[in-house]
Order: sequence, then structure tokens, then C-alpha cells
Amino acid sequence: MKIYGLILLLLTFFTISNAQWQKQKIDTKAGLRGLSVVSDKIIWASGTGGTVLRTVDGGKNWAVLKVPDAEKLDFRDIEAFDADTAYILSIGNGDVSRIYKTTDGGKTWKLQFKNTNEKAFFDALAFWDKNNGMAMSDPVDGKYFLIETKDGETWQISGNDKMANAKAGEAAFAASGTCLLTQGKSNIFLVSGGNDARVFRSDNRGLTWFVADTPITKGTAGSGIFSIAMFDSKNGVIVGGNYEKPNDITNNLAFTNDGGKTWTLSKGLNGYRSGVSYIDRKTIIAVGASGSDLSIDGGKTWKNLDKENYNSVQAKGKRAIWAVGANGLVAKFLIK
Repeated sequence: MKIYGLILLLLTFFTISNAQWQKQKIDTKAGLRGLSVVSDKIIWASGTGGTVLRTVDGGKNWAVLKVPDAEKLDFRDIEAFDADTAYILSIGNGDVSRIYKTTDGGKTWKLQFKNTNEKAFFDALAFWDKNNGMAMSDPVDGKYFLIETKDGETWQISGNDKMANAKAGEAAFAASGTCLLTQGKSNIFLVSGGNDARVFRSDNRGLTWFVADTPITKGTAGSGIFSIAMFDSKNGVIVGGNYEKPNDITNNLAFTNDGGKTWTLSKGLNGYRSGVSYIDRKTIIAVGASGSDLSIDGGKTWKNLDKENYNSVQAKGKRAIWAVGANGLVAKFLIK
């Protein structure tokens, strides 16, 4: 048994030592934050200048798509379901916050939602399936502003009267499209920053809500929780920090094993992180403006991978791990 354990340890060390990011050559300089990994073949991304990217062959070829009359929009989130179907969300005050949908691989786009609330600033959207999802705005009149679709076509205001009030100076970060996350058939999580760093959660698609305090750093406009990932209904991770101090390692990582009711502080990340994803139960990857980190033991220990400027990361197994970032950065993580 000791020999077997040693072999596993050596194989694990070899795997990490031979893992690396492979940058893609794509004709764009857009700042990319939206990322949706459908499979090892189909990946979508989105960003500034109304830009949407799509590959259907695992990154061998990329299409740079332009949404009509959206040159000034910043698409911070994208949720895709196959090679043809994707939703994108642009952020900003007033009617700059919008949701578009394509069902033909980006050849055409339908404007589904244009914000009319002057106080709203939308950050992210998330889906349980192709037709059922929610989108969120920073607090309006003391509560997070939510909209929902139940048919994949129309959006309505979702009741948030059961949600705890946002605190003064508390908001969400449109940094990676992962401040809002669905899990399973009915769970949804919303994470906050600013003057507080909390996790709001619902187990019935937003009919009722609960909120949990976390130990993530808070108290300034640039600090808090930036991303959440759930491996299953019980086990999850949140990352963040202070984007104004990208190398600060203070209180930027926490875990839950009870579905988000409580969060336990951990450490090991090498700076502020805006995105996190499970590769498998034990393997987790986190990215941010000061680089990326990998854990293969469920977050107990971490290895710094590089110092690249990433915004978002997403994985669908070990063969489909992708990240996007500043200045048109798209990278695939390869485990040799």
C-alpha cells in the first residue's frame, strides 16, 4: 500500500509539472470576461466591442462574431448550450444592460431584453436549462434586482421580496459572469462584495432566499467575492480578494460543505482571483489578474501556474479547461 501511495503521489506531481496553458491565436483584442465551455469541442466567449467568439472543433478554428449595433457594448457573460444556442449579457447603466440570444451559431442575434430601470446595472445571467434562467442587477432600492425567463424567449421581473436586503455599499462584480450560478435543477447562488461579502442562495429558483456571511475580505469598493463554483449541491468554493491589490493573498478563498449555509476560510491562492472552476471533485483551478492557481487535493494546497492576466475560467472535465482575459486572451489548459 505504501508503494501504491507513492506511485500515486509521483503521478500526481508529474501531472501538475506537465500541465500548462496554451494560448490561442485569435484575431481580436477585445477584453474577454464571458466564457461558456459546452464540451471539449464547443466553447464560446464574449467581451468588449460587442465581441463574441466561438469554436466547434476544440480551438483549431475560431469565429469572431459581431452582434449588430452592439459595437459599444461589453458582453460580460455568455451562457451556451450547444454549437447553435447561446445567450449573452451586456453590462452598464440603464438600457446598456441587455440580453441577446442566437439559435444559429451567431449568424443572427435577437434582442430579448433591454433594461428600462435607470437604477439597474446588470452583472450576470445563469441557466438551469436552455429555457429556464435568471439574470441579476446590482441592488435597486435596497434589494438585488432579478429577472427570469421560463421559455427562453421572454424575461420578466422575478420577485425578490423573500431576499434579504442588500447592505449599504454592497453589490456584485461583473468580473467573470460567475457572481450568479445555478446548480442542479433548482439551486441558485448570488455572491456579493463591497461593504460586505455574502452568499445569497435559493433552492427553489428564487421563490425564497437565504443569506450567509463569509470570511472573504470586504469593506472597500474593490473587495469581496468575485466568483462561486459548486461541485454538487453541498460542496462549493468562492474566490475573490481586492482587485485594486491583485497580489494580495489575504482572505480570498473559502469553501462550503453544507450547500452554502456556512463558509470556511482557506488559503493558498497567489492573489486576487475573479474566476474559479471545478475540474473534478479534487481538482480546482482559479484565475485572476495576477495569474492562475491549481489544486489537486480539494483546495488544501495550491500550485501557482503563471502570472498571466485572466478574467474567467471554466472546465468540463480534464479535456476541456479554458480561460479568457485581457487583450483577446484565450487559453486552453493542457494536462500532458
